Amino acid sequence: MERVLPARLGTGFRWLLASSWLTNLGDGVAAAAGPLLIATLTRDPLLISLSALVGWAPPLLFGLYAGVLSDRRDRRRIVLVANAVRAMVLAALVALLVTGTVTVATALAALTLRSIAEVFADNATATLTPMMVGKDDLVIANARLGTGFITLNQLAGPPIGAALFGLGFTWPFASQLLLVMAGIVLVSRITLPPHGRQADGPKPDTVRELIAGFTWTIQHAPVRTLALTILIFNFTFGAAWSVFVLYTQEQLGLGAMGFGLMTTIGAIGGLIGTGLYGTITRGVSLGALMRIGLIIETFTHLGLALTRSPWVAGAIFLAFGAHAFIWGTTSTTVRQRAVPHELQGRVGSVYTICVYAGLVVGSLIGGVLATRFGVAAPFWFAFAGSAVFVVLLWRQLMLIAHDD
Repeated sequence: MERVLPARLGTGFRWLLASSWLTNLGDGVAAAAGPLLIATLTRDPLLISLSALVGWAPPLLFGLYAGVLSDRRDRRRIVLVANAVRAMVLAALVALLVTGTVTVATALAALTLRSIAEVFADNATATLTPMMVGKDDLVIANARLGTGFITLNQLAGPPIGAALFGLGFTWPFASQLLLVMAGIVLVSRITLPPHGRQADGPKPDTVRELIAGFTWTIQHAPVRTLALTILIFNFTFGAAWSVFVLYTQEQLGLGAMGFGLMTTIGAIGGLIGTGLYGTITRGVSLGALMRIGLIIETFTHLGLALTRSPWVAGAIFLAFGAHAFIWGTTSTTVRQRAVPHELQGRVGSVYTICVYAGLVVGSLIGGVLATRFGVAAPFWFAFAGSAVFVVLLWRQLMLIAHDD
């Protein structure tokens, strides 16, 4: 236990980590089950792409206010309330599935409401680690959180979700409901230092608080560069990923389990990235590391557009998974070290907006391209767009550093 979770991280962080791991497992189960449910109810590529859109649009629409709320109110309470709402939505979806009354519209509505609650829970949760862990320990804390995300959300969750979906449409969503409820119990054990706006303080001004978060992000070169890069590259990634469930079935010839399998292979690559992360960052500058990563991402789209072999696609996803973990861990640590505690929620929400703005626009383009030109078209679009963006961002990537 001391090697995995040193005592200096504190008991509160252990409760947070346990909650994170359980809810990540539930999210991984739902990540496979949600698109599979929509794909079962309809074969329209545009409607199927909406299953990705309803997961990506809420952070774009509600992320900024979630950040303001996290900096203004009790963060633990926000996590508890948001997860309670998510549990109620899941319970309603389970009831519809059990009674056989679910439709494409009601399924999409439930997935949307679940995603909205998740926006507030995730934003507030992300601010908890810097409150409980010192700056020097943020790397190990984020690595532990990231390992749970990879092993449970991406590695174990999707195949479990696909397998449970094969047993019955209700099982994966009922499982996520139980895991979210367990996460609520664990977070309730956390004690935080005083934070947020005091009752006798100045009257809240949401617009002014939002502007402060944007201004800080724009003025801080490393965080600004990370936000700009993730915005642009999720524009192309979103186009390809929005129809990935159809891609695995039609171009790779895999069944329902294939969608979860490819996600799992990417997670294995993430585990490899976890093991190599310390060695890589000691020998390669972060600017060079980001450049290499974006080249990998660009050629990932090209390889998937060309191949019809599940073996080749699996190898490509293995490399992509390692890149995704290295990028995510680096960007999170850079932000948390640089951002003041009172701005963690708002700056995090600005970054989240950049993440999902790209995904939302990209998913709409991906759905249209797949409908008109086939499931490989979004991957060709992603390759061409990524190649252009690599050239445009090449010099800016050297602004990234661990510390400000």
